[in-house]
Amino acid sequence: MKDPAGRPESRRAVQARKRISRRPSRLGLPAGSTLTPDRVAEADAGFPGLLRRVWRSAAGAADLRSALEVLLTLDGHVPGDVQLRALNSAEQAALTALCGLNWRDDDGDSHGDRDSGGDGSGADGGEPGEPPAFRGEIGLSTSGRIVVRTPDARPLDPRDLVGGVRRVPWSEPVLALYRRELARARERRAARAADCRAWLTEQGPEGRDALVAQAREAALRTAPFVLYQEDTQYTNFRGRNTLTGKTLWPGHPDCALTALHGLPLDLWSDHDVQLVVCLTLLIRSAGFGRVEEANGTQLTVDHVAHTLERVRRAYNAVPGAEPVPAPASHRVADLDRLALALRERRRSVGRSAQLYREIHGALMHKVERVAGPPGPAAEARQSAVAEHLRARLPLTGGTLADLGRDLAAAPGWLARPHGAFGTGLESLVYESVAATVTAFDADFAMSRGMRSLPGLVRALRGENWAEICDWDITHFFCCVVPSPRAAAHFGGSEAALADAAWAMSSRMQYNSWHFVAGNLPKAPEVTARDHFVPPVIPDVAFFSDQHHHGHVNNNVRFSVRSPQAVEVDGRRFDGFMDLRLLRCAGDPFGEQDVLAAHQVSAFVARATSLAAELVAAGSELEVTAFDSAWHWASVTGRGPARSDALAGQVRRAS
Repeated sequence: MKDPAGRPESRRAVQARKRISRRPSRLGLPAGSTLTPDRVAEADAGFPGLLRRVWRSAAGAADLRSALEVLLTLDGHVPGDVQLRALNSAEQAALTALCGLNWRDDDGDSHGDRDSGGDGSGADGGEPGEPPAFRGEIGLSTSGRIVVRTPDARPLDPRDLVGGVRRVPWSEPVLALYRRELARARERRAARAADCRAWLTEQGPEGRDALVAQAREAALRTAPFVLYQEDTQYTNFRGRNTLTGKTLWPGHPDCALTALHGLPLDLWSDHDVQLVVCLTLLIRSAGFGRVEEANGTQLTVDHVAHTLERVRRAYNAVPGAEPVPAPASHRVADLDRLALALRERRRSVGRSAQLYREIHGALMHKVERVAGPPGPAAEARQSAVAEHLRARLPLTGGTLADLGRDLAAAPGWLARPHGAFGTGLESLVYESVAATVTAFDADFAMSRGMRSLPGLVRALRGENWAEICDWDITHFFCCVVPSPRAAAHFGGSEAALADAAWAMSSRMQYNSWHFVAGNLPKAPEVTARDHFVPPVIPDVAFFSDQHHHGHVNNNVRFSVRSPQAVEVDGRRFDGFMDLRLLRCAGDPFGEQDVLAAHQVSAFVARATSLAAELVAAGSELEVTAFDSAWHWASVTGRGPARSDALAGQVRRAS
């Protein structure tokens, strides 16, 4: 690119031009200069709209049990056991008494739905002709939790509810059963808190401070989560945060964990005691990512024990190592030994089976799974991608693994022009992404990375950690390829589709920026820089178009993400690149899609590592494609957008 006088643009000018706009619908216009927004979201787009639809469905249910089935699953959007584990002690006792809903047995085994003795006689009317012993209420909170008015509680506050309330008469037998259940729950809760306090006493003041610091770092370096201790909320997500995160900086006085640092244990509340112990157990079992598996639930010792037991059974089902024994009890010391054993077992499981996570977007709840072997569906997807790549790249081989070996034998073309691209690496990234759109029946596919591998190699050799941390998102790229049919989700407009593709690309550039620092030594400039722990296992997400504004605006409903590590000049960078597949509607992706996508992303990661080897040997390989102009031309087939490209068009999020 040259300036008006014909001189090559300076780096500063190039960066300034890239910042003009993140969206191709505004190419050539400074951001914020349009008179009206080009995106107008529906008033109930995302989570608020879902909750209103859920409440209407629950309110129209024939009986209480049917209404609760709708509320527990958010009308089929989340597993019901998550909502059951979000209930406080009184609410859980109430649902057990009213209709037998309980997540656990007396011995600690967990169930999403069990008849524990409640006959439901008081539900929606009680015994005919008998006045109720108590008139309760059930509602849906604006956070998505079921809320229950119990005999010792005030009427539900309509300001906290999605709609109205469902009146629930309680009979005398229901009231008696509720009293017994609540007494047992309070006794159990007090015993767990005492055990947690005793275990923390054994850690000593320095040990407790270390655990608090670890929990605070987890809150800072992981995706948003919302946890409960009875009615106390601990969150790093939007609104009024109570933990370090995007709103509260480390050491902020409003962070509940900051307040515990150096505080004598006898001044800790029972809630804070369980918070620190439970976070410690989750982190010790698998790192910070395990905390998100408690998202949306009560963070109690029994719930953590439930999570660890599910993990233990899943790991033990993988052959090749000595099974992890069940804990002797739910005492913290026994669960701590289990957590450490699971962390060790996880390493061997990861070598012989594929770990991945399910993400239930409505409640941001995540569950680690152990995948089964690839089946015909996964093999068919991989074969389709391999066939596409053989036809368009100078590679031979019947499978993706064969293509990778052929590439490793002669990788030099990655640094030379190929097809319409300035480097073979760019061509390989584009063709891999384009192949997955068709092979996986996706609406969008994408892959991200770093633009200047030479710049990264020079910075690594000079140990210039501050320089790497200072790079902005324009130092990264993301190639987004939509299916032509995806325009139907954007008003049938190619311009709106191109706009969505570039919005996704920009966000993925941010993700690369957000992860890269997590691979560097913990120098002061690195620890001070905002970053997340880089992802290392793939995931499949359901109904992601709820909370994240970009997902709501761009109809990101179902997705697969497959992160991969890349080695650059002897340093491993976890999460350096990934492959993402999106569907705006229709059927969700499944486990076989995850397995196949992970093989495709491994192929691209291997190519990127080979390109880094070429750079380490002296090649000046730069990625210049995949900017906003490229996405506009790629999607629309036209040159840069005119200022009136979207004139009169209203872009609504579905």
